[in-house]
Amino acid sequence: MNAPLPSVRLKNAWKSTHPWIFQRLVDKPAQRPKPGAIVDVLGVDGDWIGRGFYNGHSRIAVRILETNPDIDVDAGWFARKIAAAVSLRRDVLKLDEVSDAWRVVHSEGDGLSGLVVDRYGDLLVVEFFSAGMFRHREWIYDALKAQFPGCRFYSFADEHVQKQESFDFRGTEPVPPAVITEYGIKFRADPAGAHKTGFFADQRENRQWLSQQVEGKTVLDLCCNTGGFAVYSAVRGATEVLGVDIDADVIEIAKGNAKLNNVRPRFVQADIFPWLRDAGLRGDRYDVVILDPAKMTRDREQVIPALKKYLDMNKLALGVVKPGGLFATFSCTGLVSEDQFLDMLRRAAYYSGRTVQVLKVAGAGADHPWLAQVQESRYLKAVFCRVVD
Repeated sequence: MNAPLPSVRLKNAWKSTHPWIFQRLVDKPAQRPKPGAIVDVLGVDGDWIGRGFYNGHSRIAVRILETNPDIDVDAGWFARKIAAAVSLRRDVLKLDEVSDAWRVVHSEGDGLSGLVVDRYGDLLVVEFFSAGMFRHREWIYDALKAQFPGCRFYSFADEHVQKQESFDFRGTEPVPPAVITEYGIKFRADPAGAHKTGFFADQRENRQWLSQQVEGKTVLDLCCNTGGFAVYSAVRGATEVLGVDIDADVIEIAKGNAKLNNVRPRFVQADIFPWLRDAGLRGDRYDVVILDPAKMTRDREQVIPALKKYLDMNKLALGVVKPGGLFATFSCTGLVSEDQFLDMLRRAAYYSGRTVQVLKVAGAGADHPWLAQVQESRYLKAVFCRVVD
């Protein structure tokens, strides 16, 4: 064992297996460890509960990492955890057979609270959600290098996370993009030039499933981002594909992704609300309509307004689906539950005067696991429907 760690004590009894312990439940230590320091966590009676990150500036004061008192959280611990996460993807899920782009670490789902790592070929994109992971980033990089020899890194943390967690990180220098292959289809992942990681691998299985339904059909991809669903549809034989997104930069990336695959979907830069209203007035209809908007909110107080936005856009999108056509609708807002999202869809169908037959409810790919006791890691809702009339 190494030198004794600083310790923090809880104010109340703790029986939960959730790794987060909030600030109100933790006694502030006389000598406060730096944000992200590794500490021992003691119960109200002094009994040892676990070992993890402490951050006196964060709403999540403690992130439990280890519940065995004989195991240190050190460089070796990170190496074993990351090796186990990679083994799940490679040996169990066998993702290398279908893609060289997958999530390597999914935060609490892999027992690494506050860390997300995505792989795009030789490029690893590391996102820090906690001061503890940022503070111990060299251990993380070393563990990743052992699993992906010769890899490149691009690291970042959203500004709101840095503010909440009280650390300062400007991110790494921009890196050249990576070209990845997913079910035989190529995409350029550019974390320095696109939103978030540059490509959303979480939709891989959803793109593949839906693309099996589009041959000979017309497809509308709303909030198309860098063209994932649109490019899949064009490659899989759709007769006409149109992608719409408000962001001109991602439209350009989407066009580049189409060229990589020698297909020619059409892309339009527009706000989907007025665009859909005009399309409805023109009587435009499509065999397959996809609606995959960005996250609506991170604030629990804004869930109801977010659901209202979902309702409005789903109602408009349903209006341009042909009778008997397919409608795929998604939410990546973690604060919106699956039940809430499905209820929103029910109301959207009612207000648009359409009968919606749900064929399949899904989420992110299996490389985005979540623990039963930590449902916060489950964020993506995917609903595939047939619009009957």
